[in-house]
Amino acid sequence: MSDTLHRSLKTRHLIMIALGGSIGTGLFLASGGAIHEAGPGGAMLAYAIISIMVYFLMCSLGEMAAHHPTTGTFCEYSSQYVSKDFGFAMGWNYWFNWAITIAAEIIAAALIMQYWFPNVPSFVWSILFFVLIFGLNIMAVKVYGETEYWLSFMKVAFVIIFIVVGILTIIGVTGVGGSIGFKNWHIGDAPFHNGFVGFMSVFLIAGFSFQGTELVGVAAGEADNPRKSIPLAIKRTFWRLVIFYILAIGIISFLIPYTSNILVNPDSDVAISPFTIVFKNAGLTYAATVMNAVILIAILSACNASMYSATRIMWHLAHTKQAPSIFAKINRKGIPINALLVTALLGCFFFLTFFLRNGAVFTWLVNISSLAGFVAWFGIALSHYRFRRAYQKQGLNLTELPYKAKWFPIAPVAAMIVIAIIILGQEFSDIINGAITWQKFLATYIGFILFLVLLIGYKLIKKSKIIPLEKCDVMIKPDQHK
Repeated sequence: MSDTLHRSLKTRHLIMIALGGSIGTGLFLASGGAIHEAGPGGAMLAYAIISIMVYFLMCSLGEMAAHHPTTGTFCEYSSQYVSKDFGFAMGWNYWFNWAITIAAEIIAAALIMQYWFPNVPSFVWSILFFVLIFGLNIMAVKVYGETEYWLSFMKVAFVIIFIVVGILTIIGVTGVGGSIGFKNWHIGDAPFHNGFVGFMSVFLIAGFSFQGTELVGVAAGEADNPRKSIPLAIKRTFWRLVIFYILAIGIISFLIPYTSNILVNPDSDVAISPFTIVFKNAGLTYAATVMNAVILIAILSACNASMYSATRIMWHLAHTKQAPSIFAKINRKGIPINALLVTALLGCFFFLTFFLRNGAVFTWLVNISSLAGFVAWFGIALSHYRFRRAYQKQGLNLTELPYKAKWFPIAPVAAMIVIAIIILGQEFSDIINGAITWQKFLATYIGFILFLVLLIGYKLIKKSKIIPLEKCDVMIKPDQHK
């Protein structure tokens, strides 16, 4: 065994990992609720703003990852360019995020199978899917990359088909009743339903939907040519995400009025996904079955990416002596096997909540995962801001960077402000309506509280301080880009 990961991921793998990581239930299911809450204009504006913020984050991550590709990415960048305590808390926060998500996605995939096999206990599917995902991750990293490539490819292909069918339905080529036009944009108080409160609610949903795009940075340490593949993946991913999300949201808002109750999905009934309704209205009889299959693929793809990410983050923590060194061991296939085992163990433990039917515990796990993603995004933006300032402070030439992020310092600063608004505004609507309680507050912010406990605890024990810009390690290592 060694402690060095293999560089086996190609450019096409990185592009699909980044693209597929953010196309999932957030788009297929939550998009309808977003339009219902804020109207067509409010939903599209929220998703457009988040798209721009994600682009800024991807550029920031791309600059650091192309310059210094390493599994752990912004976790290690946080330690190098901000402070040791910030990097420690960021690393463990991100590992918890993806390890907990494994359990949630396994449960979700099992529930989807109830659509076809209502008499088979869900725990049977939970076990089968868990073994499948674990099996894919215990193989060589190239197998992971290839599997994720094709799973993401199927999701992307489905969204493209949906966009084509939707446009044809809007102009009256398919479906019944002729051209729809802007009819649904002029009903009630459209296009901005519920005003600022509605917009803020959708703002948060849109942010959740895009989480996962940073996975390209996690995979950077195993890219065969990071100087070339990472910038290319960043550029292609952004435009495809914008096209898919904005067009998809726009099509749904044109075809289904925001006042329709079918956009609200309180029971997670896949049959009333807005994508399903659009296909049904276009005359495609088996829309619900197709939609279920696509969502199952999306969930399994996300679970595959979650286990991969959590394993590499744990390896990074051990490699940098922030976790026991046993988790830094790599087997001959290039897999951090011990890190994979402890990640899988945590995933197993948390999907026991399904057997216990402990809804409160499951809700807490989901909240930890969701808010942890925003904390990680904030870490990317702050790390890049300090990296660039340190790079210039130390007299280094910006032209030597393999990839130079645009709009510095406006981009990372704007991203940090937007993320701070999202984190602090989680309970905005409940506070406005006077419906906030301590229990709900803790359930929402438990992940953020955990991050602060790790940060402050490390600072108190290790007496760490913010690293001066002059001492930030921004030099390129000799073997870094091999």
